[in-house]
Amino acid sequence: MGGRPVVVVTAPASHPWRRRAGADQGAVVKRIERVLRAVDRFQQRHGALGFPVGVVKKFGDDQAGKHAALLAYYGFVSLFPLLLVFVTLLGYALDNNPGLQQQLIDTVIARFPGFGPQLQGSIKTIGGSGIGLAIGVLGTLWGGLGITQSAQDAMNAVWNIPRKDRPTWWLRLARSLGSLLLLVVAVFAATALAQLGTMGHGVLGRLPLGGSLLLNLLLLAALSQVLTATRQPWRRLLPGAAVGAVGWSVLQALGAWIVTRQLERANLVYGAFAIVIVLLSWLYLSAQMLLYAAEVNVVLARRLWPRSLLQSPLTGPDRRVLTALAETEERLPEQTIEVRFSPEASGGDTPLPGG
Repeated sequence: MGGRPVVVVTAPASHPWRRRAGADQGAVVKRIERVLRAVDRFQQRHGALGFPVGVVKKFGDDQAGKHAALLAYYGFVSLFPLLLVFVTLLGYALDNNPGLQQQLIDTVIARFPGFGPQLQGSIKTIGGSGIGLAIGVLGTLWGGLGITQSAQDAMNAVWNIPRKDRPTWWLRLARSLGSLLLLVVAVFAATALAQLGTMGHGVLGRLPLGGSLLLNLLLLAALSQVLTATRQPWRRLLPGAAVGAVGWSVLQALGAWIVTRQLERANLVYGAFAIVIVLLSWLYLSAQMLLYAAEVNVVLARRLWPRSLLQSPLTGPDRRVLTALAETEERLPEQTIEVRFSPEASGGDTPLPGG
């Protein structure tokens, strides 16, 4: 044929060893899937496992990690303006009692273990008098409201409140000021508990520990009510508040150790900015813990477990969560969002209405 060589090209997939490798990989994938489905069925049958899985999945579905990051950012930006306002108003309200002023300031600083010297050095009062002082206080307070606005967005997202049912700008402002007032009351109560603990021993000496837990529980339950757009029965808020109170107490107890270790590492990389990075990390960890506590309330109230670890078939709680997430995007009173699931995704069951 003209003396030209004939080249025969064989497809790599046709080699026997390629087919065997593909078959082996497919078998491994099937074995892994069988194991995962067995684990999934096990956790769905046992509430002790299914409930925490439901909380973790709900946290992810609501993008609560993103809200925790926003809370950390606005918490950092709002911290110093709010401290300025607090110390300034405290100076006028307790002008004749500087000792009590310092005790209240120490109570606030104690909530940030490891950051005492930095915060103490940053706390000053707003200067001026009359109208100038009032404008300075109101302007600084306005600059510190970012944390409360972000907290309302986070709580509404956790409870899947449709956007059309969320409060107007004025109501959001009122809720923000109400939440700050609750924090001030909690600071006075915590200071009183600390003073009772120094007055005696025995039961009276242990009062600050139990009282602090109870105070944190009541504060978190009240804040959850104020920051959520729709009113919730108090019994729905207490379980998460209890989880948050215990978690917050543990964070406070371990805070100095955690912050010290983080500062040692961050100083090597960030130098003078290490304190900023560590404070942001501490605020982010605290925000995550509080949002997980809020998710406990929602999962319990709506019985959003067991959840499926795999894509399909979806459980009833899976469908209720996905339906609520879609309905969250309703922005106008005239707007209604309906959610349907295919029989394959639902495992052949009749779809359940959103909760």
